[in-house]
Amino acid sequence: MATAANTLTSGDPTLELSIIVPTFNERENVLPLLERLQAVLNGTVFEVVFVDDDSPDGTAELVRQVARTAPRVRVIQRIGRRGLASAGLEGMLSSSAPYMTIMDADLQHDESVLPVMFEKIRSGEYDLVVGSRNIQGGGMGAFARERVALSQLGRRISQLISRQELSDPMSGYFMLTRDFFDEVMRRTTGVGFKILLDLVASSPRPVRVAEVPYILRTRQHGESKLDINVGVEYLYLISDKLVGAWLPIRFVVFCLVGLAGVAVHLGVLWLLYRRLGLSFSAALIAAIIVAMFGNFALNNMLTYRDRRRRGMRFITGLLLFCAACSVGSLSNYAVAKFLVASGIWWPLASLCGLAVASVWNFGATGIVTWGPPQRAARPGSAPLNSGRSAST
Repeated sequence: MATAANTLTSGDPTLELSIIVPTFNERENVLPLLERLQAVLNGTVFEVVFVDDDSPDGTAELVRQVARTAPRVRVIQRIGRRGLASAGLEGMLSSSAPYMTIMDADLQHDESVLPVMFEKIRSGEYDLVVGSRNIQGGGMGAFARERVALSQLGRRISQLISRQELSDPMSGYFMLTRDFFDEVMRRTTGVGFKILLDLVASSPRPVRVAEVPYILRTRQHGESKLDINVGVEYLYLISDKLVGAWLPIRFVVFCLVGLAGVAVHLGVLWLLYRRLGLSFSAALIAAIIVAMFGNFALNNMLTYRDRRRRGMRFITGLLLFCAACSVGSLSNYAVAKFLVASGIWWPLASLCGLAVASVWNFGATGIVTWGPPQRAARPGSAPLNSGRSAST
């Protein structure tokens, strides 16, 4: 590491390039990444900004050790702020360089293409230079067909919100100008893992884009963070870009969860009332309870994923959720029973009760059950939406 540390101590004040690296549990990759960057960018005045989401493996502490002798290396350790996209935005906001790069810490991004990307972006002809796996010369390497298919699906979905044709909108490896970032940063969503699409979809004008091929490598150290949350966050971003200007995206997701709850509610009510012969009152109470439990689980996973309750906090959250929904449930019961007694068709009566309850439930559960975003993760826990590698 001596070579990288010594050469990154340059006193040249003309900073040309900032490399922003979101991290979560990437300690083993920090030193190899710095060595590789120095090897390919020798002669370029650059800095490396690690944006770490409070990794329990000591990633931030290691970067600080390096930074003591390498001023061009620094770390932003985030407490209670989560997400690769938001980490990238925060890192770029901290930079004064005219050009910036986003790349993963896991060594899957081929650093040897950085000089080519830098030459293109410095030409003044482009706002954005993307490392693409989907053009000639690029590829997904040894990844399974399912992983490739997922990436292609994300590419097709991205066309819903992007006016810009990108061969690899799911790429987490790109370079952009400071001017372009300043132009779009206030329009970004900052949600999830796919910051490239966020930036492009936030532009009010066509983006001048160049693409450079690269082959995605296999991770050598640490664990991949690709899981169902990546897909959820991606759909969250798409939804926000589609309707976020008119409706808060959290409310939209809450309503979608509510629709799923309606299906569960009516299904249980039909089964108990029409098929098993229970009284309408008993069947209605059971349907309300089952739907309430299901709604809590889905809202905990989707609507309030940034405040997700786990372990014993899941149990206490369920109790708080039930308590917060109790007033809505009583209203639901009273309205539905009154309408059925008045001769209204039972499914319609039940829907009317649910509509009355939903207004109360959204406001009450948001405050009582999940409250404000958590400010700090407990030591050793893996927070949701951490700023980390999740290449698809």
